[in-house]
Amino acid sequence: MKHTPAVHSDNLHALESPHVTTRGILVLSFSAPLALCLLLATLLPAQTGRKTAPRALPPSAFKLIAVKVEGTKHYTPDEVAAATGLEIGKTVSEDDFKRASQRLGDTGAFSDIAYSFEYSPEGTKLDLQVTDSDHFVPARFDNFVWFSDPELLDQLHARVPLFRDQLPVAGNLVDQVSDALQALLIERNLQGRADYLRFAHADGPIEAFVFTVSGPDIRIRDIYFTGAGTAEMPLLQAAARQLRSQEYIRSIVRVQADKNLLPVFLARGYLKASFGDAQAKVLPDSSARILVDVTFSVDPGRQYKLTEVQWSGNTLFPTEKLQPLLQLQTGQPANPIRLDEDLKAVQELYGTRGYMAASVQPVPEMDDAQSTVRYLLQVHEGDAYKMGDLEIKGLDTRATGRLLAEWKLRAGDPYDSSYVMGFLDQALKLLPAEDLKTSYIQTLNDTDKTVDVTLRFSQNTSR
Repeated sequence: MKHTPAVHSDNLHALESPHVTTRGILVLSFSAPLALCLLLATLLPAQTGRKTAPRALPPSAFKLIAVKVEGTKHYTPDEVAAATGLEIGKTVSEDDFKRASQRLGDTGAFSDIAYSFEYSPEGTKLDLQVTDSDHFVPARFDNFVWFSDPELLDQLHARVPLFRDQLPVAGNLVDQVSDALQALLIERNLQGRADYLRFAHADGPIEAFVFTVSGPDIRIRDIYFTGAGTAEMPLLQAAARQLRSQEYIRSIVRVQADKNLLPVFLARGYLKASFGDAQAKVLPDSSARILVDVTFSVDPGRQYKLTEVQWSGNTLFPTEKLQPLLQLQTGQPANPIRLDEDLKAVQELYGTRGYMAASVQPVPEMDDAQSTVRYLLQVHEGDAYKMGDLEIKGLDTRATGRLLAEWKLRAGDPYDSSYVMGFLDQALKLLPAEDLKTSYIQTLNDTDKTVDVTLRFSQNTSR
């Protein structure tokens, strides 16, 4: 018997006995160029054994009767088999197996693919051995408002068997999903173009594929909430007003929800509150504009009460000086929103001594069993800064000179951030009776630890 690699389909033959099958095998490694892999396959030494006379196989031997898949943990065998494009009952050849393996490799879902096949009078059996790719990221759908999330995932999975809710960062599977989305739009007579973006922070790795449809003008009519308490509902509705009439883009709406809606719960001690993804429902409308009602599901979680605040790292000011700047009260619901505002006052206090880079990091320690929290306030004082250069803009030479003479902080003096506001109040009294607006910029120079100050004066045109 002579056994040759699967790349030589013209050399395959049956043995004398009809129960003896012919087998071929080819390994594709998608970590290397495909052409090289095929070349290596052709160079594999042939196994030799007892020679027998070839005998033609019946037509039934070339009908595909089974596809066996092993090695994948990300997919089911049926999903991989469906993605090959091969159909049970169809006549197949080795070229079909090559194309099927190439089709799987092009998706980017697998790093390695090997196949072997077996002819017998009953039909052809194909064995696939695959290794999943390492890096998959979520797929997000920003404004496909005509479909619920489960419906959209089911429709796409039916068209693209290797898609569930994640995609490999390389390969053409993402393009297959985009094409399937476009087909869905066409089937429903919806005008628009499906497209996607690779989402990443700065120069970081790809974190998600974000799919959108461009063309339709989709606007928010109203906002609804499920899971919120009666005490929070009026506050949520008030905070959500600014979303009305805005364009519906789920990712943007989510950012606005975290910024404007989540604080409603945080300020009332619900420290682990969270919002689900926005769900949009299309409303009947005769105009070109598509109106949607948006619903957020809310999980408030437990309400935490404050038990203690501890300071660390503060050497310039004692705790007795800093603690009165906080309005939090033990035994009451924790309020991290109020705490952040109070800590700005702490930073301003440090600025009066020139510690312009001072910061305070609140670290919550939550006790879920007791529904309590204590805050560890870690102070990072940094270095003391001195006065640098002063620049005055917007005034004539005479007025500028007068203010320069009145400025008491000289270059090299310890900087006091509170001095600027007091000086501007006095400056307006020294200038001619004009309706002026004032602003200032403090620029920190980390190299020499100085602060450059720019004072700006301009006509007040808002009145």
